[in-house]
Amino acid sequence: MNKRLVEVAQFAGVSEVTARRALNGSPQVAPATRERVLRALDVLGLPRPTAVAGERSPLIGVVVPDLQNPIFPAFAEAIAGRLNKRGLIPVLCTRTSDGVSESNYIDMLLAHNIGGIIFIGSSYADAGVEQGMALRDRGVPLVLVNPADENADAVRFSADDADAVRQALTHLTGMGHDRIGLLVGPVGHVPSARKLAAFAAFWKARGLPSTDWVPLVGHSLFSMESGASTAGGLFRKKATAIVCGSDELAIGAIRGARRLGLDVPRDVSVTGFDDSLFMGAVDPPLTTCRQPVVRMAEAATEALTQQMQGHRAEPGVTLFETQLIVRGSTGRPTQQSLM
Repeated sequence: MNKRLVEVAQFAGVSEVTARRALNGSPQVAPATRERVLRALDVLGLPRPTAVAGERSPLIGVVVPDLQNPIFPAFAEAIAGRLNKRGLIPVLCTRTSDGVSESNYIDMLLAHNIGGIIFIGSSYADAGVEQGMALRDRGVPLVLVNPADENADAVRFSADDADAVRQALTHLTGMGHDRIGLLVGPVGHVPSARKLAAFAAFWKARGLPSTDWVPLVGHSLFSMESGASTAGGLFRKKATAIVCGSDELAIGAIRGARRLGLDVPRDVSVTGFDDSLFMGAVDPPLTTCRQPVVRMAEAATEALTQQMQGHRAEPGVTLFETQLIVRGSTGRPTQQSLM
């Protein structure tokens, strides 16, 4: 323990004597100093003393499905910064190609008596049945951002998927498009289901029969290659524009159009969702609905800290408006594309 005590003291920036006193609960140690020593234990992966084992750790799990989709790192960065300002330590947890999953991370976080978890683009249901039960049984503060599942018993913050689709459709129909496809994620993915419901309601309000728009709906995995393949099928059905459920799918749709010899936006138009980093610099610059990442991160962090302070959290979803950013990937349909 002496060697470990040295490491803890060095990390906390105190002497070994002070670190030992802090771990023994000595009243001679200021609360702020004691907290620094306990955080050092958490960061170094060492167990807290039995007397304080029941206290919540300042470690906060930030769980994302992957880091390849640029919207997830954007949310993680925004949330991490706000956690740090509150004296909390973010721990980034993401699936890896060698098989490390959410359930592995949840097990590790629970072992350190984690202070809370923010799930981004996934849900605690993804963590596994046993882990989900453990989180609920222990009353771990939880917040979900753009969850993939319903999670009706949790605090959720989501972009307004339905309004984003309405904005994109209004933009495209205003430019003269009437054969517009929808490219979203897998069946059962909640944000995609919301987008599909809005797509259906838009055409129903215009009196368009479902036989006209249903064939122009495509479900895809969230990857550029899957998006390219699915979008190609929609373009073959004479869609002159596609509303995509993510920027990643939109980039895939542009790739799919080019494989068919189509130019974007001369022959077909594409819109995305997220306004991820560099979407203004791709070729062509992407028209997309921007998520209010900063406001959503602030709301999620505040909701988590309120729970950590003992305030009861009312389950439910708070929707945030998106903003359509018009760039170069949309244009008026040509006479040839309408044929």
